Amino acid sequence: MKLISMRAWNRTKLLWGYLRGRERLGALPVEYIVETTAKCNLYCPMCPRETYKQPKEDMTEEIFSRLVRESADSAEHMMLIGLGEPFLDPHIFERIEYCQRHNIHTLLSTNGTFLDEETSARLLDGPLAHITLSFDGYTKESFEFYRKGAKFEKVRDNYLRFARMKKQRGRGPQVVVQMVRMEGNASEVDDFVRFWSAVEGVDQVRVKEDETNLMRPDAGHTASDWLHPCHYLWRGPMYVKWNGDVYPCCQSYMVGGEPVGNVGTESLPRIFDNEEMRRMRRLHVAGRAGEIGICSRCCTTIPHPLLVAGSLLFHGSTVRRLLPLVERLTYLAKLPKRLLTPPKRVQAVSAKPQELVRISSPEASTEAPLETREPPADS
Repeated sequence: MKLISMRAWNRTKLLWGYLRGRERLGALPVEYIVETTAKCNLYCPMCPRETYKQPKEDMTEEIFSRLVRESADSAEHMMLIGLGEPFLDPHIFERIEYCQRHNIHTLLSTNGTFLDEETSARLLDGPLAHITLSFDGYTKESFEFYRKGAKFEKVRDNYLRFARMKKQRGRGPQVVVQMVRMEGNASEVDDFVRFWSAVEGVDQVRVKEDETNLMRPDAGHTASDWLHPCHYLWRGPMYVKWNGDVYPCCQSYMVGGEPVGNVGTESLPRIFDNEEMRRMRRLHVAGRAGEIGICSRCCTTIPHPLLVAGSLLFHGSTVRRLLPLVERLTYLAKLPKRLLTPPKRVQAVSAKPQELVRISSPEASTEAPLETREPPADS
């Protein structure tokens, strides 16, 4: 009960600070993105890994435990993801359980290549709260273009088996199947949503806007988009790299930003209210976010203050559950478009769609789209 009260008070201070445009908060984020590993087994053209080369390193136990301990009175949700595949972290299950012991909900996002039956069972029987199953395409061609090194059939079957196992158990994390909408798969959205919405064990289907500027370097926010301060600087999530470097948000490392501190050598309260964080908040409140280098190059969707305020009224895990629904309703015009401001194209570009390249291999098959095939017996 004491912990609930402390977290509610922390959210109250964040909400008041955001609404009043305060630069010093005396609170901590409710959410964190924690890169427990920088290792990955795929090449994805929209991923910043290819621009900002990553070492094959994992976060140390010392840094991770310090982060969890320092944030335990305020953190409600930790996304154990980053520029690596979580299942390449040999300690990922221990980290999930460590967060659970501190009453922090956890989320994983996976490319599905390691989601075999044993891993699935361990996840479903553990305390993980949410899992995002990334699947960027409805057809083999588009999926293997955006997920180079992954096999369409294998990942699809891994996800179908995971959903079936969850359904059989009657328990497990919230399961979201997610596609990042890009030029090469935009025409497949309806088919993608229809197929995965019909799979028992899948709780939500999310079609997320591409928030990197690698596949569309002409996209970004104009000065007129920054009418309201960005929520990342107040409620989080803050981004913590494998080496303990802390960034203001999950976008800042993708646009060449510098860390604002290191959790291995500085306390979280000191980092969150340091001079650089206060400077960025001041400029956002003044409507001058475009003067900040990383913000001027940012491609994330900006939520309206009503959504930011609403997100601070609920537990972080609840907000994470509601996010795909809010996005979908807004993009389907069921909610006002001004609630979410996506990045714009800032210069003219060719309207010609990007050509998809089939990944060929000796064992490659020419299969039809998802919905026309029956899943194999073991999926």
